[in-house]
Amino acid sequence: MANLILPTAGGGTDTVTLSAGPVPAPGGNWTRTAYAAAHVVADPLADLDPGEGVSVDWDRTLAFRHHLWSLGLGVAEAMDTAQRGMGLDWPTSLDLIRRSMEVAPDGALIASGAGTDHLVPGPDVTIDDVIAAYEMQCEAVEATGSRVILMASRALVKAAKSPDDYARVYGRVLSGLKQPAILHWLGEMFDPALAGYWGDADHMAAMDTCLSVIADNADKVDGIKISLLSAEKEIAMRRRLPEGVVMYTGDDFNYPDLIEGDDQGFSHALLGIFDPIAGAACRALTSLAEGDRAAYRAAFDPTVPLSRHIFKAPTRFYKTGVVFLAYLMGHQDHFTMVAGQESARSTLHLAEAIRLANAAQLFTDPEEVARRAKPVFQARGVSV
Repeated sequence: MANLILPTAGGGTDTVTLSAGPVPAPGGNWTRTAYAAAHVVADPLADLDPGEGVSVDWDRTLAFRHHLWSLGLGVAEAMDTAQRGMGLDWPTSLDLIRRSMEVAPDGALIASGAGTDHLVPGPDVTIDDVIAAYEMQCEAVEATGSRVILMASRALVKAAKSPDDYARVYGRVLSGLKQPAILHWLGEMFDPALAGYWGDADHMAAMDTCLSVIADNADKVDGIKISLLSAEKEIAMRRRLPEGVVMYTGDDFNYPDLIEGDDQGFSHALLGIFDPIAGAACRALTSLAEGDRAAYRAAFDPTVPLSRHIFKAPTRFYKTGVVFLAYLMGHQDHFTMVAGQESARSTLHLAEAIRLANAAQLFTDPEEVARRAKPVFQARGVSV
């Protein structure tokens, strides 16, 4: 155990006793496929101002992927958790994908984001431009040997005039892939620029278009990850998927229920929250595979308040909490992020993340967590 003074609302402080949780152990023979969308570790000594470029600590970034693989989790590479579209540009994303594929152990699960983020949305961008951008990135990703996760496109939102334009783009891009892709419907709560995706602001109407696209290209679609933070919408879509196409939950609020499933099916997982709760996720999935639902809930349920806190509005800044916990748990030696995103959450937000992670028994070395936390809060004006 270790004590840590944390700030409270109103300018006060309280003392939190950090306790040691279980050491993560490898899992296997799971009944669910599980990807963790992984963060990147910035180079804290790079002479770059936020917005002027990207510098990645490759050793630490790749070591964290080995950590996830060692537990049995797959890696969803170069996704929004890696600050794709919020500091991580396309050239660096492709470099990240290449490096991850080069070091991935035999049999390791990896899928990587391909999108159109090198194409600046604007009134002169056409549907053909969007198709060309997608095809360029998909070809580059598949050339590394990775499966494609087809990311939502800000440029497509701007260029599309109707749902038919989405059908045209996805039909063309999917037809050229070497292996089935995972589609990613990222909601506007994660990226406001994606509001109205699939040609409709109403999610249920948009879902009809998305399902039609999947049905027309089912042989090219492994599954779809939806990130709408609505269990009801995910279940409704899951029950309508064509045979052979699976649902990967991207719901960082309701994942225990969605992964466990019901008498009509379940979701696999592709989640940003699996980055900081990898050990708990491994325990939960192992218990589920063994048929021990009580142990499954005991491992997962305490992580939900933490996840809801990290992903609270504005949700797009959840990466700050993810990287803060990675720092506390020893996966990197600093709390510096690409594009200066370590400043995107308040001091009180970070303090509450510690309280909730402690309650979820995520810290295996409380004294080290306290040692690492103190300078962060001191730098933010807290007397610790």
